[in-house]
Amino acid sequence: MTGRRRIRSTFLPRHHRPVRALALVAGALTAGASLVTGCGVVPGTTGGSGDDPIKVMTWAPSDTEATNKPGMPAFAEAYARWINARGGLNGRKLTVLTCNDKNNGVGAAKCARRAVKEHVVAVVGSYSQYADSFFPPLEGAGIPYIGGYGVTNAEFTSPLSYPINGGQPTLLAGLGKELARDCGNVTLVRPDTIAGDELPVLLDSGLTTGGHRAAADVRAADDASEYSAQSTKALAGSGAAKEREGCVVPALGDRTSTFMDSFRRARAEYPRVRTAMAMGSVDQTEIDASGGASGPYEGSYITGWYPVASDARWDEMKKVIKEEAFDDNRIDSADAGVQTTWIAYTVFRKAVESLGGGEVSADSVRGTLNDGLSVPTGGLTPTLRWPRDTWNATNHLASIGFPRMVNANVTLQVVRQGRLVAAHEGFTDVTQTLRHADID
Repeated sequence: MTGRRRIRSTFLPRHHRPVRALALVAGALTAGASLVTGCGVVPGTTGGSGDDPIKVMTWAPSDTEATNKPGMPAFAEAYARWINARGGLNGRKLTVLTCNDKNNGVGAAKCARRAVKEHVVAVVGSYSQYADSFFPPLEGAGIPYIGGYGVTNAEFTSPLSYPINGGQPTLLAGLGKELARDCGNVTLVRPDTIAGDELPVLLDSGLTTGGHRAAADVRAADDASEYSAQSTKALAGSGAAKEREGCVVPALGDRTSTFMDSFRRARAEYPRVRTAMAMGSVDQTEIDASGGASGPYEGSYITGWYPVASDARWDEMKKVIKEEAFDDNRIDSADAGVQTTWIAYTVFRKAVESLGGGEVSADSVRGTLNDGLSVPTGGLTPTLRWPRDTWNATNHLASIGFPRMVNANVTLQVVRQGRLVAAHEGFTDVTQTLRHADID
């Protein structure tokens, strides 16, 4: 073993290799009619002091051949209508600009430059894989990035980033920790790419911390049309254990469903093998489409950042959707992107309210968050707080490259009778698991 090293925040794409950050997120529906040349707007003017509306932006890719998250900006618009119908924020209207980053660096940069030009006070509840394109303009203007999806390394390093979840590292580490207890042999199926090379480190950090041996590593092309050879190999390896059922962990991004088609056909000889994956590889829509209780996901473990969608703690978010966007099919309350946007706006609302009647600007929003504002989220996450000195001795994740990560908790879900339900109550903190991640 060469010793412990800093872990890069590595994510798996739902498209062919992006330049830097990668993600495990599901594609969704087409962009809304409000998107014009990539950007739309809930009408209003710039934020600032006095009675002017408070202006923010939410962006995400829509109508692309890769990852699509149209529900995030659509929900942000619904949130603005909902909060404004209740008097706004400290009596001021909230204006939400939306932008389509089109899943490329040029689009992400355009969104960020528009945010700067429009003098938004924050970018809230957004998704983009192109941090190298959008962070420089935001950082130059001092605009905080609140509640990104946790897709890129920069979201856990930039001093202007205020992440609300732990991204892909926590999901895989948490999954490994759970499987160490319940599985016999574990096999990881992942892309044969540089990015894919990081995934065994994260999964194994949980497995080995739980006293389990590391997972077998099966590599696969990230753009294959079928995975029969990899399915057979994974099943043979995981099915060899006699004492406990084996587990196969497909981590192929948007190709996970393709893998599961091959897996279903090869699985008959290995009835004791189950699957497990991180949220984003599968959601309730995919489970339904694949056959529900009779499909290949039945019995699968899935790690997520938040409680299951049926949890009562989501009721207020669902109320917003019902009152302001009931017929908008872009918005799904079970989508982790929509949930992230809701929590991000909860953070932003708390930050603005903490300013009282004072000026609301990028500087003041950033300042109140940096000063240690505590933000309860109704139990959807632990109370969130971003101390100014993220490299202090109490930040256990700074040493492995995640100085802005303040929430390393995950939830464990399981597919039972075709529905995603909580496997057990509460959160699992994987801070120590990540800290002790080693590589041989």
